[in-house]
Amino acid sequence: MFNNYPSIPYIGFKDENVKTPLTFPKQHQDIQPGMEYQMSPLPIFENPNYIPSGKLQDKVVIISGGDSGIGRAVSVLFAKEGANIVINYLNEHEDANYTKQIVESYGRRCLLIPGDLRDEGLSSYIAKTTLEVFGKIDVLINNCGVQFPQNSILDISSKQLKDTFETNIFSFFYLTKAVLPYLDANSSIINTTSVTAFEGKKNLIDYSSTKGAITVFTKSLALSLADQKIRVNAVAPGPIWTPLIPSSFSENEVEIFGTDVPLKRAGQPFELAPAYLYLASDDSRYVTGQIIHVNGGSMV
Repeated sequence: MFNNYPSIPYIGFKDENVKTPLTFPKQHQDIQPGMEYQMSPLPIFENPNYIPSGKLQDKVVIISGGDSGIGRAVSVLFAKEGANIVINYLNEHEDANYTKQIVESYGRRCLLIPGDLRDEGLSSYIAKTTLEVFGKIDVLINNCGVQFPQNSILDISSKQLKDTFETNIFSFFYLTKAVLPYLDANSSIINTTSVTAFEGKKNLIDYSSTKGAITVFTKSLALSLADQKIRVNAVAPGPIWTPLIPSSFSENEVEIFGTDVPLKRAGQPFELAPAYLYLASDDSRYVTGQIIHVNGGSMV
């Protein structure tokens, strides 16, 4: 059923050493946000040595872009910790269904809701459907995003600029507004920003700008919701091996992706997921308005 994926049920890796590749074969996908099942090697989204402790037992978590990449790693880790997962994704049905089956292999429920979050109405549908199915919402993770590298600002069309901002930051506003009325005290909102918000990136001017907006959105929203005891934080990934990479960069760029950070390699999705878990759980009950950097050693 799944083209390039191990058979279901899938629990852990055969190799418990979790070897992370230093470089990647040349490859490119023509359409964003990309398909994980077409990547070589497949991203590593799960740590087989992880021992869960029920930190999210029976919590209900909504994750945009939860079908693959960082979102998949978070979905799987949260399921291990006892959460039921609602995944929004654009159109990557094979990736999403594989993630759903992995979540369910850990005994949790997973609801898939495809659709384009640039349509504000979809966010209301996600919130209402989640309530109908699960009866509550405990954690929101705004994680979806696109990037379209250009060598000059002169090459960024008005359509690209609009698409990037509507996907990367407008959707965060829309989904947060839709979910917020149903969040109780001690709920958590987690946003995915980027190292580019702090370092910049000369060929990702519009993308970096949206990530800067997400960073300030996180801090401002945290202040706004502090009296309601709803915590708002963000994770700022560095170079991570996700479908966004081969679907946005050239074959030659993919081949050396991530080798320019101090640790000399790209990160894998499973290496970010624990940061989201920390921010979603009671372990971070005194943390709000903060950014956790997981970037291979970049000094930001």
